[in-house]
Amino acid sequence: MRWLRHLFAGDPAARHFPPATLDAIQHAVAAGERRHRGEVCFAVEGALPWRLALARRSVRERAADVFAHLRVWDTRENTGVLIYVLLAEHAIEIVADRGIAARIDDAYWQGVCERLRQRFTAGQFQAGAVAAVEEANTVLALHFPADRRDNPDELPDRPVIL
Repeated sequence: MRWLRHLFAGDPAARHFPPATLDAIQHAVAAGERRHRGEVCFAVEGALPWRLALARRSVRERAADVFAHLRVWDTRENTGVLIYVLLAEHAIEIVADRGIAARIDDAYWQGVCERLRQRFTAGQFQAGAVAAVEEANTVLALHFPADRRDNPDELPDRPVIL
């Protein structure tokens, strides 16, 4: 049954994340990363490819695959965060690298996911995505404040549509 949902999903990513929304998310990522040493990546997948939809892997496992594929783990201080959205399943996962996971509890990220899910349910895709990025930026600024001497932008700020 799962594969049918993905097969007939169409292109919800383009519908819910038009260029103006991607621009707003990119701006929020870039502005926040000036305040901390973390790297925030936002990825949206409208539907899984059919072979992945047939597999019995969880959305969390798919998010971990995307985390690796986008090289979010590949930051100097292990401070990458992936906000992953799978529209066909109305699922959201946040994967934090080990440097962040050592300081920020999973319960915090689950709260961010739940608030984002509520905004998406209300049809507020841009506002919800920007708010989630800002929440990630705020907690990263608290635990990993920017070092004025050296704060490279290690990952692209533009959201990824898979």
